[in-house]
Amino acid sequence: MQETEHFYMFDKMRLNNGLFLLLLILVAACRKDERITSDPEAKLTLATNSVLFDTIFSSTGSVTKRIRLSNENPNALYINEIVLSGGTPSSFSLNINGESTSSSTNLLLNGKDSLNIFVKVKIDPTASNLPFLVQDSIIINCNGHRQVIKLVAFGQNAIFINEKSITGDTYWSNRLPYVITGGVTVQSGSRLNVAPGTKIYFHKDASLNVEGMLNVEGSANDPVVFCSDRLESIYASEPGQWKGIFLKRLGNAVIKYAVIKNASVGITSDSLSHNGNSKLILSNSIIKNMQVAAYIGYHSEMLAFNNLMYNCGNYLVYATGGGRYMLKQNTFAGYNFDFPRKTAALTFSDYISSSAYNHLNIELTNNIICGSLINELDIQRKSSAKVEYKLLNNLIKTTKTDLGSSNLINVEPGFIAVDSENFQLQDNSIVIGKGSSLTNDPYYNSYLNKDLRGINRINPSTLGCYEKN
Repeated sequence: MQETEHFYMFDKMRLNNGLFLLLLILVAACRKDERITSDPEAKLTLATNSVLFDTIFSSTGSVTKRIRLSNENPNALYINEIVLSGGTPSSFSLNINGESTSSSTNLLLNGKDSLNIFVKVKIDPTASNLPFLVQDSIIINCNGHRQVIKLVAFGQNAIFINEKSITGDTYWSNRLPYVITGGVTVQSGSRLNVAPGTKIYFHKDASLNVEGMLNVEGSANDPVVFCSDRLESIYASEPGQWKGIFLKRLGNAVIKYAVIKNASVGITSDSLSHNGNSKLILSNSIIKNMQVAAYIGYHSEMLAFNNLMYNCGNYLVYATGGGRYMLKQNTFAGYNFDFPRKTAALTFSDYISSSAYNHLNIELTNNIICGSLINELDIQRKSSAKVEYKLLNNLIKTTKTDLGSSNLINVEPGFIAVDSENFQLQDNSIVIGKGSSLTNDPYYNSYLNKDLRGINRINPSTLGCYEKN
């Protein structure tokens, strides 16, 4: 009896185990044959749509990160393709479901399931052919949807700054370039000092916001450069690659010997100074290749000496809502190589709206104001606010006839080669020696005694930013 019972229990256990295995097989079969959704709205859920490898390499190294793709739908999704856009030459590499590959096709992801993509990047920061930001993307085609995951890693050696606030007295040296992603804000009461030869590169849509003090001290031989982080030749003159420099309500700036290029607006200033300092002193600098304007001021103030501005979408200087503008020995070359323009290169107005208009004071001395339009200087009076302007010894292309007898009207300045962006002057230029003497100007020793190249001014000076000895 006991032996019979023993065999009975053994057979029962075998039967139970068999039923359990059969159940597993049936479940697996059901999962394998799970219904694929036909809902056109169904798509994968991505854990992220961008991955930043923010490890800063000092020598060749690699970093791996995981990306999870989830199917939140009750039924399976058919994934046509997961591919690394840059392919095998890319600095990035993929591991999809345990397989090292640059692409994977015809994948089935069951409902309420997920898969992992492991992304690896290998960087040699001493490789001069690398950009500062190494970029690629993962493209996923699934159920008629195209989804993209952006991949970004730091490339060459640089100081990378992302969405940072600068406090206290800060010094940026020229030891390594700076790469700005997102934005940098100089906080109120703080000061950012920038050394000669410093290069500051901005990623797409990045900006420098000044609520404190910006002090840029370049030199003729080592200007400070503000530009996009895209260094390929195809982007050399491409406008709109970053947002620009913004002087906020409490911000002030002195910018000396700088090159600012390829932004939406070079410098935007939104108010008059709220302390004893000038809102902006801009000297011996080049602003070019702007999508909208080199400078925009809203009831603001700019003192500009020995600068060159050209190739900007709508304006070189657009000053609205009144303010104070003292511009001396500048070359405003309203020639556009990338887009058409219908507005005067220099446009000033007392008016923003029916409730926003102010006193406008303009002083223009020894400038070249010319370009491709018949009128490159527009001073607008649209309100009851007081508009004052003083124009002495400028070359102006204009339709106006009442700008003063000391100005040269509608004559060519004699640039060496506009098409080659060479705005220095020919030996027979009419503007040589036509300037008003500025030796008694309070800004002469600090800013006006040397031209854009750092060459001493002689008096009477040559008009514009370049002295012709």
